[in-house]
Amino acid sequence: MLNVLTTVLAAEETHHEIDQALSWGIGALALVILLGMLAGLMAFGAGRDHS
Repeated sequence: MLNVLTTVLAAEETHHEIDQALSWGIGALALVILLGMLAGLMAFGAGRDHS
């Protein structure tokens, strides 16, 4: 238990600021990829009778 506490405290001391623009950019890119995959899935299944 002491090792866990020491690790958490050490991680808090070495905290680095995260670039918010980079975080938003990565999130937006992931969203675009997922929406593109969803659109492809819907386009692929549109020609099937059972879908």
